[in-house]
Amino acid sequence: MSKSKPKDPCKIAACRIQTCLKEHDFDEVKCYDVIEDMRQCCLKWHKVSLCCSGIQLDRDYKAEKIAAENERRQKLAGK
Repeated sequence: MSKSKPKDPCKIAACRIQTCLKEHDFDEVKCYDVIEDMRQCCLKWHKVSLCCSGIQLDRDYKAEKIAAENERRQKLAGK
């Protein structure tokens, strides 16, 4: 019998990031919700998930998204 590798618990979240980035011309801000979901997965599974190697666990992507949206609104209001 062959030994199967255990599934990476954050692989689905990582794939969602790639899909989101492709759909939004690699505009990371538009994918912050999906990236935050990945960060949440990595907070739990970073010791066993290879997908978590590039995720900054201390970065709050939802807060950054809100700040980016507010900045965008202010720029539009100022025109």
